[in-house]
Amino acid sequence: MTEMSKESLSSLHNVNTRQPHGNFFTRHHVDLPLMLFFCITLCLSMFVLYSASGQQSDMLVRQLLRTLAAFALMIVVAQIPPKVYFKLSIYLYLLGIVLLVLVELFGDISKGAQRWLNLGLIRIQPSEIFKVVMPLTIAAFLSRDNLPPRPLNTIIAFALVGAPTALILMEPDLGTAGLVGFSGFIAIFIAGLSWWWIILGAAAAGAALPVMWNFVLHDYQKQRIFTLLDPTTDPLGAGYHIIQSKIAIGSGGVFGKGWLQGSQSQLDFLPEPHTDFIFAVLSEETGLIGFLILITVYCFIIGRCIYISFRAHGNFERILSASFTFTFMFYIFVNIGMVSGILPVVGVPLPLISYGGTAMITLTISFGMIMSIYTHKKVMFFKS
Repeated sequence: MTEMSKESLSSLHNVNTRQPHGNFFTRHHVDLPLMLFFCITLCLSMFVLYSASGQQSDMLVRQLLRTLAAFALMIVVAQIPPKVYFKLSIYLYLLGIVLLVLVELFGDISKGAQRWLNLGLIRIQPSEIFKVVMPLTIAAFLSRDNLPPRPLNTIIAFALVGAPTALILMEPDLGTAGLVGFSGFIAIFIAGLSWWWIILGAAAAGAALPVMWNFVLHDYQKQRIFTLLDPTTDPLGAGYHIIQSKIAIGSGGVFGKGWLQGSQSQLDFLPEPHTDFIFAVLSEETGLIGFLILITVYCFIIGRCIYISFRAHGNFERILSASFTFTFMFYIFVNIGMVSGILPVVGVPLPLISYGGTAMITLTISFGMIMSIYTHKKVMFFKS
């Protein structure tokens, strides 16, 4: 063997011995682009939240600590291989159903809704669990067989979506029920749902609207729909929040009124400016420029997650990653549509921006699973 061939074999051996380790972030199952976008979003959240909270530094500190804890949880979730989530999905689903039934039987009532379960040391809202468990369960169930799913599997999948959605509606919590139902439906759709099923479902939903209006929706939910259609009919009552929010968004113009200078937010015209209506605060103080910055960051996060979905190596991973991605997009659409007056007010926070810990935790868990899907695939490649 010539000296040149020996050197070539030696260099090839060195490459092969280095490859299994990957880079620092791959070894620790962290997707660097997503983490960078999350850090930018965190900075933007702190910037807006300080103004929206009435310049309360203690609220800012609490949110920062919650966010850092949620990010740490996301990294922990990313360490677990996707196959573990596949195996646990049915157990998590059954646990969630049991907790929802316990809420219906023994749950705490707050503001007219029975959504919380008191476990002594902590009080939990089981409906939030299904924002993660629902797409996880549907992805695991449908990926066990060939895709697109057979009609029987499609019916079972819809039944799996319908059971917890109905229990959440009974609390009542229309907003969370809609988000959970959408996350399950989008997982079925990504798995290859036939358009005939969608047409039939739309027809059935249309036929069921009178029944839902008369027997499912509560009076305050009906009032929200009336307010959406014409908020000026009750400008000092039910329509007040939407009117003030639209004034804030429109008055921001291109460059906004300036940080801490928003009249609607600083003078307490906006309801819940630090949670549900924080987008109105951002639009009033930073204008179109701030809106474009926020949407650009969101687009980078969504684009990265879609890229990971395309690169996933199995049906389960592809369905799960894409479902989380489109559900995240749906959260953004619902919140911005809600404060802009094109959707009813349903109490959905702006993802990664609004104050609060529960929504942040569910989002970071889902993003942790997306990181797990991508980084474990890369580690498998390096080891092969």
